[in-house]
Amino acid sequence: MELALLHRGAEGWFFLPVFAIWLFACCLSIPLLLLWVWMIVDCAKNEKNEGNEKIVWILVIVLAGWIGALIYLFARRPARKRELGR
Repeated sequence: MELALLHRGAEGWFFLPVFAIWLFACCLSIPLLLLWVWMIVDCAKNEKNEGNEKIVWILVIVLAGWIGALIYLFARRPARKRELGR
């Protein structure tokens, strides 16, 4: 009987790291999702329509996920702002 009570107490300690990992994942994934959506909208609204450049960048962002959004944010967006001013 004492062993059963000890076992129930151990379950609570297992829950704490699992909850911490879940909380960390939520706190990290929500901003990355928002960044991804923001970069898709930014690219669709502000990228010039000449050639396939807009389509290619949207595909990069969509297919590469948040990594594609970061690539667009740091590689293309500053250059576009210099070229087009938007």
